[in-house]
Order: sequence, then structure tokens, then C-alpha cells
Amino acid sequence: MGIDLEALFKTIGPMIGGASTGDEEAGGVFCSLMRSLVKFDYAVIFAYREKERPINLYSTFTPDEHVIFVSLYQAGPFLLDPFYHAAREPRPGVWRMRELAPDRFFSSEYFRSYYTQTGLAEEIGFFIALDEGITVVLSLMRRERSGVFPGAEFSILKKAEPVVAGLVRHAWPDLSRRFDAALAKRERGGRKSAHPAADRVWRNLNLTEREATIVELVLQGHSSESIGLRLGISTGTVKVHRRNVYRKLGISSQTQLLSIYLKNLGQ
Repeated sequence: MGIDLEALFKTIGPMIGGASTGDEEAGGVFCSLMRSLVKFDYAVIFAYREKERPINLYSTFTPDEHVIFVSLYQAGPFLLDPFYHAAREPRPGVWRMRELAPDRFFSSEYFRSYYTQTGLAEEIGFFIALDEGITVVLSLMRRERSGVFPGAEFSILKKAEPVVAGLVRHAWPDLSRRFDAALAKRERGGRKSAHPAADRVWRNLNLTEREATIVELVLQGHSSESIGLRLGISTGTVKVHRRNVYRKLGISSQTQLLSIYLKNLGQ
């Protein structure tokens, strides 16, 4: 795909020296900019802060698609998403999903039970780190029939990162206030933290801190070998902990483990 320079300059021009824009306008500018560079099927923009529920700033989904890509995602699966964990580190730049995913992500229960519902061939994200621990992730997605982004297009997107970062900082200068407002709203509804079950889910099931850490990594798609390297313990020790967790919970599969996790997140 050739670069549409005319469309590119028309998109960038109004941004220079302009007033701050709203979510829809800024999201539209982002999509126009990206369409002048590459082909994609969907775009979505999320803001992340710590373990709080991400804020959906913009998306191009139909109402039915929105349920899967946004509503269901925000309900809890985001905690197992490689993009969420990269946003929390943070890891600024432009990344393919497969570059960030754990070694067993594409065979994980999370991938099979949630991510496959999206029907995506690939997702690429611009990770823009802001102040106060906030990262905005602007994702471009291609469906299976469209195939993955070619290397040449990915290289173009990486070069466009400074412009995208400028757009984000111009359009969303004070996201912390929105996170605080969302937190206050949940507290008024009787919820004491942004996503309380994310911290207490395993504690309520009588798992030790080490066991909870290990099963979180299992659900994210890490192998026993990967977990051992991350935690500085042997693969055999990881497997012992996993067996102990399954015994405590009375389960025998990762499918059951994910079911328990999501059920307790909703409490």
C-alpha cells in the first residue's frame, strides 16, 4: 500500500496549534492518519492506570463487536491481556501482540476462550506513556481474512509513533481526573477499590501469595519454564505449586482455573 501523503497532511494540519479535542474527534484523527499509512479493519484506544479498569476512549466497532472487544474485556479479561501488562510496565513504542505475548499465550485458555472470539489475525499497539502512571494504547487490528501487517507497514507505523504520541498528549492531557472520577463512582456503588477482585480473588480461595502469582502467570500464558525464570525458581518447583493449587481448588484443567478466576473477579 502506498502512502497517501495528501490525506496525511490534511490530517496532521488541523492538529498543529489547535485546541484540545474530544474522544471521538481525536480517535477520528488517529484513524484518518493510520488509513493514510496502512490498511486495518478495526481501531480501539484504551487508557490504563495500575490495576484499574481501562477506560475506552474510542473504537470503530459495531454494537455487537463492542460487547466482545470492549464490554467483556473491561469486565475482567483485560487483566490477562499482554497489552495490559505492557502498558503497566510501561513499554513505550509500537508493538505487535506476538512480541509481547508470553511463550504459551496462543495455547492458553484465555486465548482459546476469549481472544479467539475476536477473530483477529493480528493486533498492533502504539504505547504512549503519560504522567501519573497512565499509558494510552492505540490498537490497530486486522481480521483473519485480512492477514497480518506486512513488515513494511509495521516499519511505517514505528516511524509514525512520534506523531501519534503528540496526538495523544494533545487530546488527552488529564486522564488522571477521569480515572479518579470512575473510581469515585464505583466507591459510591459500594466497591472499595478500582477492581477489588483483582487483588483478593486468590486470597479468598486460600492460596498463598506465591501460588497466586504462579497461577496468574499460568493464565496469562506463561509456561512453567518461563515462570521459573521470572520468579527465580526451578521449573520443578513451579510444577509443584501448580499441582498444589489444582488440589486446593479441586480442579484438573486450566479451563476450570480460568472459570474460577473470572467468576471471582465478578464478585
